[in-house]
Amino acid sequence: MAPADNDTRIRLLLLDFDGTLADTRRANTLAYLAALGESGYPLTEEEYVSNYFGMRCEEFLTRYGIGDPAERERLRLRKIALYPSFFDTVRLNRPLWDFCRQFQSQGGRVWVVSTGSRANIDNVMRHLGIGGPRAESPDNRPQTDGERVSEQSDTECPLGRVDGILSGEDIERPKPAPDCFLEVMRREGCSPRETLIFEDSPIGIEAARRSGAGYFVVKL
Repeated sequence: MAPADNDTRIRLLLLDFDGTLADTRRANTLAYLAALGESGYPLTEEEYVSNYFGMRCEEFLTRYGIGDPAERERLRLRKIALYPSFFDTVRLNRPLWDFCRQFQSQGGRVWVVSTGSRANIDNVMRHLGIGGPRAESPDNRPQTDGERVSEQSDTECPLGRVDGILSGEDIERPKPAPDCFLEVMRREGCSPRETLIFEDSPIGIEAARRSGAGYFVVKL
């Protein structure tokens, strides 16, 4: 862990999603294997975990050897469609989420910041009972995906809501570049000294370090 400055109040928590807020490792793996298997692409669970886990979909499919962009996009969409079939393997990091809820009750802000697909994040959060943001953009700017109002009612998200979501589609340079974290800090008007990041993967931890914020390494 890189500690935050003790003289500065933390106002913003930034959470990676897969492997940090939620244990989605097996669900992601099985969804990819199912999508590939339907089209005759051989890949075992062990091979995926050892060689590709944690990569963005485009990078994974390219390294796997699928050169056709249209075929990669078809497989990406098919994986998203199949993903909910494996949600019985997803687990919420309840201690971390309980901490975030307490932080929110004291006026803090909590965002999910992930290189994953927004559709996948929304689907898993809905399954877990966590909602997205419901407040409109405070300065009348056109809303970004991260600020998009959740269509879920409060009864549909019994475990509360995050204040924003920044996904892989929202940023040009993915982790380990710190851009995703810095962008949320900009939107929230917070400095790195006022921000605390929770990450699990080496590239995410490196992005957190480069952002200048304090960070915790999460192990599920």
